[in-house]
Amino acid sequence: MSSDPPLTLVALLHGPDQRGLVARAAGWIFERGGNILHADQHRDEEEKVFFQRIEWVPPAGARVRTEERAFLAFARDELGMRAVVADSARRPRVALFVSKADHCFHDFVLRWRAGEFPCEVVAVVSNHRDLAGAARVYRLPFFHVPVQPGRKAAAEKRQLALMRRLRVELVVLARYMQVLSEELLAALRCPVINIHHSFLPAFAGGRPYHQAHARGVKLIGATAHYATAVLDDGPIIHQDVARITHRHGVEDLIHKGRDLEKLVLAQAVRWHLENRVLVYGHKTVVFD
Repeated sequence: MSSDPPLTLVALLHGPDQRGLVARAAGWIFERGGNILHADQHRDEEEKVFFQRIEWVPPAGARVRTEERAFLAFARDELGMRAVVADSARRPRVALFVSKADHCFHDFVLRWRAGEFPCEVVAVVSNHRDLAGAARVYRLPFFHVPVQPGRKAAAEKRQLALMRRLRVELVVLARYMQVLSEELLAALRCPVINIHHSFLPAFAGGRPYHQAHARGVKLIGATAHYATAVLDDGPIIHQDVARITHRHGVEDLIHKGRDLEKLVLAQAVRWHLENRVLVYGHKTVVFD
């Protein structure tokens, strides 16, 4: 009978590159009685910026929050690095935003129920009622917030109040077909992951598969990214592609694209929840 995995701490840090960073971080953990399980790093040769992900088991009997605060102070004061620290016991509260398309919604929820995502899905929010029944079958709270012409600000006010009441820590746009305003994104104060049914930056905006077919491309793709105020322009977390030929029509592209969308969104969310994604400027460093 296998025992539960030990509680671990994960740190993501970045800052100006300098000699001895890996050794100093490892030494700090060793001196406090911790045990490193995984460590990975990357150096941006052009910007001379150092990135690192460290996962370790804290010393027996240590208070997790105390260890987190101590490492943050060490990274800031002694390494001159920016850092975030999370523990493996935390299960972020997630809200799924959906519209009518259901493939990403079902795939996400089934993976979550199978234990693939270390999180709690606390809400399904939609501008349509189409997926209310499915959410009920999964025993997930469903909230219908219609977005009527000229009333988008009022709808987003309701969404924001709901997210705050539920203490949501991550929003996943599982083919939610409304553009979140700059004001809402700023007020949410939590990451928002979107799945775009195209290989960005190509074919941004609406009907990308129709655009791709009209252009005669030989590859189609899907892109998961953090949502920002600029449409389909946020830092990219994950992408994948599928080959197509002149024999494929628009419906073929859509079917192939849906498979990509499910896989790409799932991988991006998994990496985010495992604290493997470090946003830097307009890019991401993903410790996969």
